[in-house]
Amino acid sequence: MSPKKIALLTDSCADLAPALAAENHIYTVPLRILCADGEYADGVDITAKEIYSRLRAGELPQTSLPKIEDIAKALEQIAADGYDGAIAIMLSGGLSGTYNMTRLVAGEWKGLAVRVYDSVSGSLGMGLTLLQLAEDIRNGMDWETLTERRVPRLIASTFPFFSVDTLEYLQKGGRIGKITATAGTLLQIKPIITFAADGQLQSIAKVRGRHQVIDKLVEMTVKACGNHKRYNLAVANGGAPEEMETVRRKLTEALPNYSHIWDGEIDGTLSVYIGDGVLGAAVQTLDE
Repeated sequence: MSPKKIALLTDSCADLAPALAAENHIYTVPLRILCADGEYADGVDITAKEIYSRLRAGELPQTSLPKIEDIAKALEQIAADGYDGAIAIMLSGGLSGTYNMTRLVAGEWKGLAVRVYDSVSGSLGMGLTLLQLAEDIRNGMDWETLTERRVPRLIASTFPFFSVDTLEYLQKGGRIGKITATAGTLLQIKPIITFAADGQLQSIAKVRGRHQVIDKLVEMTVKACGNHKRYNLAVANGGAPEEMETVRRKLTEALPNYSHIWDGEIDGTLSVYIGDGVLGAAVQTLDE
């Protein structure tokens, strides 16, 4: 029998505020962050702001997968809360083994139908998909429609873009070469990054100076929306809330017919690699 009561599961890189996650029946598993003084659970006992402080002090934390027992605990809680099905949307498999680990744990689970998906995304890209699915579930969309058609369609039609204020941490984390990072810093080059088809981060544009970043983010998002008439929008920031509001204003002026607009703060895990001063914008098209 197909599940009738469906919950959503994700990880801390979806960047959903706890209240927003709770009201949408979204359960969250924290990734782990390894610091000089011990191991922390992302979003539970360490925040992005604390990561920024550590980075500025010269520390370079490392990130790690969620604990298997944390995934198991989340699935147990979902079942205990009366759900008979769960849809899991996890951080890009190109950046982390979280999706694979969740898939393996869920594959052994009894008494709860679980479908696990690689979001091929992170942050606001994941958040958009989860919040739209929560609405679909509220509107009575059935398990087969959700798992066979809706989830793959939403994942394929979600386009997040991020600016990075400095290339330093991407270089230290082995994501880009040292020469690129040094040249970028000297020239005040700000890359715009997105997720490639394989789920890894890729630079798709570069602008010079902070003021051009916002316009480029909006331009890339509008281009990704194309001629679609129905869409959701999202904005995000890592230590740049005022500038995020400028992104929101310019984005909604350029794309005024959105169904929803959501916002979020970049999590600790991603902050390890991209530092602070981060801005993000995303579109998710809803029509064929």
